[in-house]
Amino acid sequence: MAGFFSRLKDGLSRSTQKITTGISATFTKRKLDDEALEELEELLISADLGPAVAKDIIARFRRTRFGTEVTDQEIRTTLAEEIAKILEPVAQPLMIDLSKKPHVVLVVGVNGNGKTTTIGKMAQEYRVDGITPILVAGDTFRAAAVEQLQIWGERSGCKVIAGKPQADSAGLAYDALEQATNEEADVLLIDTAGRLHNKTALMDELTKMIRVIKKRDETAPHSVLLVLDATTGQNAINQVRVFKEMVDVTGLIVTKLDGSARGGIVVALAQEFGLPVHAVGVGESVADLKPFDAGEFARGLVGADA
Repeated sequence: MAGFFSRLKDGLSRSTQKITTGISATFTKRKLDDEALEELEELLISADLGPAVAKDIIARFRRTRFGTEVTDQEIRTTLAEEIAKILEPVAQPLMIDLSKKPHVVLVVGVNGNGKTTTIGKMAQEYRVDGITPILVAGDTFRAAAVEQLQIWGERSGCKVIAGKPQADSAGLAYDALEQATNEEADVLLIDTAGRLHNKTALMDELTKMIRVIKKRDETAPHSVLLVLDATTGQNAINQVRVFKEMVDVTGLIVTKLDGSARGGIVVALAQEFGLPVHAVGVGESVADLKPFDAGEFARGLVGADA
């Protein structure tokens, strides 16, 4: 099987092509003058790294390389280093506290971003690592989400707790936490609804769920993960803002990097929010969700060699 770095590079190829083609066209043995830096800044913004990131990177190039003759490979290598510096503080794997029994993980995000699939992949990975998870089908309004989670449960041999259609998701989460505590499960992974068209109703539902969970364990949820779809580009920034208003988001997972020309959004998110990026997804299989590695991602994004 291909290594994760090669799959990441393949997944980021559309983003990479946009950046590398632009760099090759701009920097074939060329002096790094004002005009060249302006072109590079526009290129970085167009690749969804965002204006703030582009401005910072250009400022560093101006301080360290201004007026020197550079090749496209030198620019790619330096870019990868600068992007990795931005990403390194947020590249933090999700740490499960096995003393909690269970460590409660609330998974939030807009419908279609890959929450349910992400939970299934995480559960399967935990089983391999000898950690016992229980899954909760908390999106009780979407039958497809419940069925999808049950399929992942069967595949990974994990218990899935589901309620009746349109059941109270907060009550379901409470009962699931009680059951997981009695069974001494290591992790409780709770899926949630993500209907942003009615933000007030979603906010009420999520805050109620957290309030009710705290009645059973005042320290829970121990992690609140926001799942983002890379193909939405700059809209991912708005989604983080909205969900941070609703709940105390503790970390991010970015999915669908294999179908996006907007991989640079991960850098923009790191700069804007500084939230831990626990994992990235570049495909449908369990092996395609991996802990986020700043250096690998930066090199993959700009087409630099590993």
